[in-house]
Amino acid sequence: MKSIAALQAVVTAVPFDGEPSDAELDAIEQELPLILAEVDLLDAQIMTIDRPATELDHQRIRRAHNRVMAARRDLTNRAGLAQAGGAA
Repeated sequence: MKSIAALQAVVTAVPFDGEPSDAELDAIEQELPLILAEVDLLDAQIMTIDRPATELDHQRIRRAHNRVMAARRDLTNRAGLAQAGGAA
């Protein structure tokens, strides 16, 4: 039987401390408005799962959907500006 103990150092060469890196935290911070808008949309949709949706519910979902679309647009525009700004 072959032991894998000798190979373990290769598999776990980079220790994982469980914390996100600074780059990952920056990416989350950039996407936070979109994340919050998606949570609001999900909350509005969840409220109508167990009962018929009223006109107020439809308005709430429509507004939340518009906020998600606006946040996606803003995030895409910022990513496009950052990419275009670095290109020469």
